[in-house]
Amino acid sequence: MTALLALPEGLFALLAALRRLLYRCGLKTVTTLPVPVVIIGNINVGGVGKTPLTETLLRDFAALGVKAGVISRGYGGSHTAATLVSAHTPASLVGDEPLLLAATGAPVAVGRDRIAAARLLLQQHPDLDLMLSDDGLQHYALGRSLEIVVLDGERGLGNGHLLPAGPLREAPSRLRSVDALVVNGGQAGALALPAGVPVFRQTLAPGAFYRAANPADTRQAQDFAAERVVALAGIGNPQRFFDTLLRLGLTLQRSIALPDHHPLAAADLPQDADAVIVTAKDAVKLQCVNHARLWILPVAARLEPDLAPWILSRLKETNGRKIS
Repeated sequence: MTALLALPEGLFALLAALRRLLYRCGLKTVTTLPVPVVIIGNINVGGVGKTPLTETLLRDFAALGVKAGVISRGYGGSHTAATLVSAHTPASLVGDEPLLLAATGAPVAVGRDRIAAARLLLQQHPDLDLMLSDDGLQHYALGRSLEIVVLDGERGLGNGHLLPAGPLREAPSRLRSVDALVVNGGQAGALALPAGVPVFRQTLAPGAFYRAANPADTRQAQDFAAERVVALAGIGNPQRFFDTLLRLGLTLQRSIALPDHHPLAAADLPQDADAVIVTAKDAVKLQCVNHARLWILPVAARLEPDLAPWILSRLKETNGRKIS
């Protein structure tokens, strides 16, 4: 099968490299914004843990007195133009991940055209110190000050091949040109990472389970011991979520894996369970479901070493001014 896909993979690689070269040579226009832009991206297809990282960075920047905004593609949303996001915007309009980011209190805008989204965000929030782009590593029309790539520490780069023969959007050599790598889970030492690129380790720490109908009602894993529990996840790597629940000591009646960004509705929730546990990303698509049996497990990214101060230090070096 790999041999059959060699030709389309080679064509994909050629077109990706040519497209990047056109921007680097100035033959295609790169738009530079009046604030630094930090790309939080990946070269893999699928979820690698960018959203928890971006959430943590937003909270860390706020604690440091830095006002950061976010632009996102808004996958799964029906928006056709650049759109501002609040914690109460329907997920069907802007997608699930932007709602999680907006819940941090940071300004967020989505758009298929990330430059239009960025301009809208700056128009509404001209006091922004910097902007994070959730994904967008391959959106070369958007100028960037830093590129941070997230890798799944368990899956790595898969078979190392580009689409359609493998899971990569760009060749592994692309990692040599980024500013930092964040390895989410697994063992960073087990991956063949380029020398000279700073590496940060990310782990996802689960919080307390809370009931969707009443977030003040919380539980620990042992509180589900006498109940029939079903886990449901429509994220990039649902098995990671299911494994987390098992490590916490839950006994699952079954696990339901749905495609990433699946438009969840009340009808998707199983009726034969005493408790249905979902991710925070899936929960934002069920905001209108006042379901007493629906529980949410939030996770927070922990970084070693701290990434937010490193970003500010690098931006000071590259921009010649302190951001605060």
